[in-house]
Amino acid sequence: MTIDLPDLEAMARFGRRIAQSLEAGDVVALEGDLGAGKTTLARAIIEAAGHQGEVPSPTFTIVETYEAASPPLVHADFYRLQHPSEADELGLEDYREGAALIAEWPQRAGGFAHEAGCLSIRLEKRGEGRQAIVEAGADWQSRWP
Repeated sequence: MTIDLPDLEAMARFGRRIAQSLEAGDVVALEGDLGAGKTTLARAIIEAAGHQGEVPSPTFTIVETYEAASPPLVHADFYRLQHPSEADELGLEDYREGAALIAEWPQRAGGFAHEAGCLSIRLEKRGEGRQAIVEAGADWQSRWP
């Protein structure tokens, strides 16, 4: 499925749509070039899930958690990983316990597309806006229109 996101409001609506269907154990895998809007979409999802306050990019911390969100969220940016095994060294599975994961640069952590609860989104620049190419895993099939 392809979704046009011509402006920031469209990106925010898309984030709200994802947050409404998000469940613990899910992964939202965000792919795209630098500047494609991965962090912008992640922020929209986190805010729509109920987090109030700052949502820093986890580019340097790699993992940020949002316990007050519903469901609790883990936002990870794997850009700086050199090998997928480094995700294990971070204790990623511990972070994911009872939470949904928003993963930027998921392929650098070994990818998540094989998981039934994965919603894969590739963001591409289209003029001033973006385009989202969405692939829903088995668990998302009944939740994603």
